[in-house]
Amino acid sequence: MPASTITLPGLAIVGGGPAGLMAAEVARAAGVEVDLYEAKGSVGRKFLIAGKGGLNLTHAEPMPGFAARYGVREAKVASWLAGFGPQELRQWARGLGVETYVGSSDRVFPLDRKAAPLLRGWMRRLKEQGVRFHVLHRWEGWDEDGALRFRNGDGDLRVRAPATVLALGGGSWPQLGSDGAWVEAVRAAGIEVAPLVPSNCGFDVGWSAHFAERHAGAPLKPVVAHWQDADGTPHSLQGECVATATGIEGSLVYALSVPLREAIARDGQAVLQLDLVPGRELLRLRAELAKPRKGRSLSEHLRRQAGVSGVKAALLREVLDAQALADMDRVAAALKRLPLVLKRARPLAEAISSGGGVRLETLDADLMASARPGVFCAGEMLDWEAPTGGYLLTACFASGLRAGRAAARWVQARNR
Repeated sequence: MPASTITLPGLAIVGGGPAGLMAAEVARAAGVEVDLYEAKGSVGRKFLIAGKGGLNLTHAEPMPGFAARYGVREAKVASWLAGFGPQELRQWARGLGVETYVGSSDRVFPLDRKAAPLLRGWMRRLKEQGVRFHVLHRWEGWDEDGALRFRNGDGDLRVRAPATVLALGGGSWPQLGSDGAWVEAVRAAGIEVAPLVPSNCGFDVGWSAHFAERHAGAPLKPVVAHWQDADGTPHSLQGECVATATGIEGSLVYALSVPLREAIARDGQAVLQLDLVPGRELLRLRAELAKPRKGRSLSEHLRRQAGVSGVKAALLREVLDAQALADMDRVAAALKRLPLVLKRARPLAEAISSGGGVRLETLDADLMASARPGVFCAGEMLDWEAPTGGYLLTACFASGLRAGRAAARWVQARNR
């Protein structure tokens, strides 16, 4: 069956996550007709899952610290945040009837901690404003004449539009639509794309079967992580993580995913040292462990003298050999700096988010591709990354707003 072709008067948006929806909102507010295409049967699926345990909408950290969370992309992302930062995001949510509050960790949540009411209110407003939604339309690139190619239940569809915003997500959560399938089509159009890599992810250590069977899922808290960057500069961070069947994951590990991933790419492995007893000084620990055991087992001695048991004691046995375990000075040193050798990041499909994507150097300040005038990119498909804590969502909203406004101006200029 030959493909059908339609011509739109306004903006085509591909992708129904926060970036695409925000682009639709601001373009429609500017008076531009908007048609949004989504591969799944409904929009905002990853947004809903992200809010399942309590929607962390943004973060209360002030600038410039907030912008610094985006690492090497700080300057670029800061320019987006200047137009729509954390305060603007909270005001926007209030406009949808959703009040927010700042939690104890400075993370910002809706009062009911739910994503669904916010998304329902947003969808209702977008439809009332005239945004047209087309679900179950999977984008497959451009045809030879520059029309957008979609596959839907009726076959192939070609869509011509004065401008397009691509907001296709990264490569994590493929079951929700962020599968990175767009990469080759975008590259074929001459737009540079950095390889998608896992971010905010766990790492493999390669535990023994005994450890994995007994301690997978056990929390490690509190601990302090110590590591070195590429220049050899030492860093440390306190937090919590979890032992998994293959390694470690959790908020502390996610926060370090970029330097750990880069170390593995550079050196073939990353060494992360954990302080398992951050409340005890090394000298005190040595003195306590040097006390006579009086026939007690090592496990009981560690519990009584150092407060170490369970998964923390098991980690000592996993890392130290029998000779080292008999030397209390070495045990004390290991409790303060237990070296874990991380072999690889967990697969991209398991990650919370992804790094890599459309290189920002190939886009102008309005996020338009220099190789494809009239095509704008936004959201997680761009080459930036950030830790969890509301930073990811905030940049997705901000980039969607930047791209949507610029795309609306492009359409208006072409329709004069």
